[in-house]
Amino acid sequence: MFVMRSSEGLDERRKRALWRAWRRGTREMDIMFGLFANEAIAGFDDADLAEFERLLDEQDTDLQKWFMGQVPVATDFDTPLFHRIVAFRAAHPIG
Repeated sequence: MFVMRSSEGLDERRKRALWRAWRRGTREMDIMFGLFANEAIAGFDDADLAEFERLLDEQDTDLQKWFMGQVPVATDFDTPLFHRIVAFRAAHPIG
């Protein structure tokens, strides 16, 4: 079972990003982004949080293709944070 971490201790911006990470639209993206956010969001600096919010604004279909390596990631999203999520996904397979 996949559960959103408590938002206790998070500022409003991080709470909102955590909520959005768990409510993407497709279950696979909910789980991938949600689990990553559970682990990482409290430690994000402002730049990481802004980059994460930018990823959350993208369409699930595009994100899924990028994360699965079906198409190259768009240049402006080929960032260290994107690669952290890729590494997290590899270390925590969904199913």
